[in-house]
Amino acid sequence: MTEGDVAWVLVSAALVVFMVPGLALFYGGMVRSKNVLNMLNMNMLCLGIVPLVWVVIGYSLALGDGSSAIIGNLDHIGMKDIEGAEAVSTFAFLMTFAAITPALISGAVADRMRFMAWAVFVPVWSLLVYSPVVYWVYGGNGWIEGLPALDFAGGTAIHVNAGAAALALVIVLGPRRGWPREGMLPHNLPLVMLGAGILWFGWFGFNAGSALGANAQAAQAFVNTFIAAAAGMIAWLVAEYLKDGQATTLGAASGVVAALVAITPAAGYVGSLHSIAFGAAAGVLCFLAIQLKFRFGYDDSLDVVGVHLVGGVVGGVLLGFFADSSAIPGGDFIEGVFFGGGELLWNQILSIVVVAAYSFAITFVIAKAIDATIGLRVSADDEQVGLDQSQHAETAYNYADSGFGRIG
Repeated sequence: MTEGDVAWVLVSAALVVFMVPGLALFYGGMVRSKNVLNMLNMNMLCLGIVPLVWVVIGYSLALGDGSSAIIGNLDHIGMKDIEGAEAVSTFAFLMTFAAITPALISGAVADRMRFMAWAVFVPVWSLLVYSPVVYWVYGGNGWIEGLPALDFAGGTAIHVNAGAAALALVIVLGPRRGWPREGMLPHNLPLVMLGAGILWFGWFGFNAGSALGANAQAAQAFVNTFIAAAAGMIAWLVAEYLKDGQATTLGAASGVVAALVAITPAAGYVGSLHSIAFGAAAGVLCFLAIQLKFRFGYDDSLDVVGVHLVGGVVGGVLLGFFADSSAIPGGDFIEGVFFGGGELLWNQILSIVVVAAYSFAITFVIAKAIDATIGLRVSADDEQVGLDQSQHAETAYNYADSGFGRIG
């Protein structure tokens, strides 16, 4: 790495850190007012606890050198032998990815999970699920990397992984009281749009930073990220208008995020025009996918499964068709179906299916274990009062002092 490369990776790491409060606002605006602080706390906790786990052992398990195809070794416990600007900046960048991944899951369990249960779940899940999957995809001898399958910035390792975990958690938790009979509308759509804007801004670091240098691949990933998100917004709004006759603020924000998820695995591997296909496909398919929770009866509160799991699958599979080494100056990676390849598509599907199955199964076991010991879900009374008061003894909006009547 040159000094410029190191600077870009460090800036990208800071952008990804900024995504976490952006995600907190995005999710926080979508919950009812009595639960907004809880959602902010669930997200921000990940910035507190995951870096500590990553430094002590998580990084070593995820990216430790070794001959295993399943898990890294313990050579880098406590950042042992992580020295020099290149190694430390890369470590910091990857630490931000580790922090935001469990935060994505929080939206699925909104309004009903005990905060202490979440505080236990996050580090355990990071070690038992996140670190092994990262090793499979990015570790020097990981089996997914060896297939080979492609995942530029975490479509499979982060979004499919988190989405499958979210599905397992909501199944164990059960639905919110009154769902789906009662309307549980977002309490603050301006917060949702602000959060989506911060996520879009930070995602440039998330994707372009994954080139690990200020180079042509980073530039292409940056452009692809912008174009795909734009296409996703328009596609979601069109789908929404055709179905319901309205184009909503929440739809615009959701379309952006769905497209960003889909382009993540492909950002550094496809051409600019092809990124439109990723964004548009995600905008339509994720819009349709969020309807499935009503059909199958799982209460994915803020559509983590519909956006992150489905969006990650869409992006990973489309990459099997569109991967094009000629789109990246000096590109040297396996081609997709449309550019003479065929093996990549099957490798993409295999890696996605195995990661989703592993994440779902282990998360289900973790959730069951927590439920059997300290309890996973708040009481009915606590849920009725709201998690801000029952879990944190706080209120986001003090209507009594402002002269307004209290609303729930």
